[in-house]
Amino acid sequence: MIIYNINFGIGWASSGVEYAQSYRAQLLRGLNIPMKFVFLEFINNENIQTLTENIGFQDDEVIWLYQYFTDIPIAPTTYTVSDIIESVAEPIVEVIDEGKVRRLFLNDKQDFITCYLKNEGSEIVDRAEFVVNGMLVRKDYYSYVRTYSEYYAPKDNAAKLYMRHFYNEDGSVAYTEHIDGETNLYAFPDQKFYSREAFVAYFIQQLNILAEDIIILDRATDVGQAILQNAGEGKIGVVVHAEHFSEHAMDEYHILWNNYYEYQFENHKEIDFFITATDRQNEILTAQFRKYYDATPRIVTIPVGSVHELKHPKTQRRPYAMISASRLATEKHVDWLVRAAIIAKRSVPELQFDIYGEGGQKEVLQNLIDQHQAHDYIHLKGHVNLDDVYVDYQLFVSASTSEGFGLTLLEAVGSGLGMIGFDVNYGNPTFIRDQKNGYLIPIDVKEESTNTIVERYARQIVQFFNQGPKQPHRMSYELARPYLTPDIQQKWQDLIEEMTQHAIV
Repeated sequence: MIIYNINFGIGWASSGVEYAQSYRAQLLRGLNIPMKFVFLEFINNENIQTLTENIGFQDDEVIWLYQYFTDIPIAPTTYTVSDIIESVAEPIVEVIDEGKVRRLFLNDKQDFITCYLKNEGSEIVDRAEFVVNGMLVRKDYYSYVRTYSEYYAPKDNAAKLYMRHFYNEDGSVAYTEHIDGETNLYAFPDQKFYSREAFVAYFIQQLNILAEDIIILDRATDVGQAILQNAGEGKIGVVVHAEHFSEHAMDEYHILWNNYYEYQFENHKEIDFFITATDRQNEILTAQFRKYYDATPRIVTIPVGSVHELKHPKTQRRPYAMISASRLATEKHVDWLVRAAIIAKRSVPELQFDIYGEGGQKEVLQNLIDQHQAHDYIHLKGHVNLDDVYVDYQLFVSASTSEGFGLTLLEAVGSGLGMIGFDVNYGNPTFIRDQKNGYLIPIDVKEESTNTIVERYARQIVQFFNQGPKQPHRMSYELARPYLTPDIQQKWQDLIEEMTQHAIV
């Protein structure tokens, strides 16, 4: 029995879906259940192994669609600048280092190779670009060998990608992808596929899914049909990671599903089970299936993650210290937290606010901090392992207006922090008990101004530190206790046994 977990891409600032998969991997490893994490998007910013290892996947657990049809396993990058030089017939006449970029010049300055190093000063190369007569002609990508190449031709004064070769370990071509704008053709020695959907369908067929196997769809946009039609007798599950419908676009007869789940919901008869992370979302989704489809599919609640232990501080928590942890993305509204902290500082002079995470809003947040001269008490801390960091703080704050679960919320209550967040489904009411371990703040983003929301949030921060709940840390520990790892592992064990018992018999 193998559990295949289907996703698209992965990056340095991964979303909650990738972190949910990482937690799942830890839980299933503890049960000794074989599993694969399948990534279907084309990834060319760096070796996929670097990204999957960073989030906690083991190399033999990872399947990348584009590398699957070669004999090169997922492996760390060890290819070096010297390896590239040895593969070039002409001598290198000049080398220029520019941080993580090293340029190798041949003959004259019109022919050169740009090597993108794994780290500054390193000899290890993630990819190299080959320029001939001043024009980009090829990009090579590496792990311990060259894994694939992209070929370019000049068009309209720019380099146009027209082909990719994917290699076997000995350098032979396993298959070729021909590219013409939005059109992709995948040419194998014995057959061709004229769309990405057909390519994915063939991939699913080649997995040879057995009756006792399980496919879990974490993402399925545009490929759901290809997967469902080619999964054989394997069981199909769908994980609902976020809000699954639009509350403002439904009536007695119609519902607008989140487009990430619409295909799976409409084809619920082909799905063996759905997983929600909270009981509240399970209840809502169950009622909606009954109302709009007159159906009762199998829906189970399995929290996204777990805590291995309840963490208690070894020394006193830092007084008046609060923390947030999330991707620095627009929808997380971390800028609201910064503005609220600036206001709260007037009433709580000792306030310190540390923001953990990376993302596209980092520069915006830093500018906001600088603009208000708040850098002495508001700090961007970057991406850090927070396992033993939460316990240093008294309060965790979140400004997200939509959380399917909230892994950082669980981690925070598992370390006994007080909590403040908006009164929105689903994670906040799961981990925040208003007036007990913190505050659930009412919000109406369509009717209220940002200033109103921020000022209300600031008042709750002040109230927490000046006259807050009497024993917030004790309540948070109580809320975290049902999420201890053995309890969540048992939920997975029960579901797997339910799905596979017929196949085993």
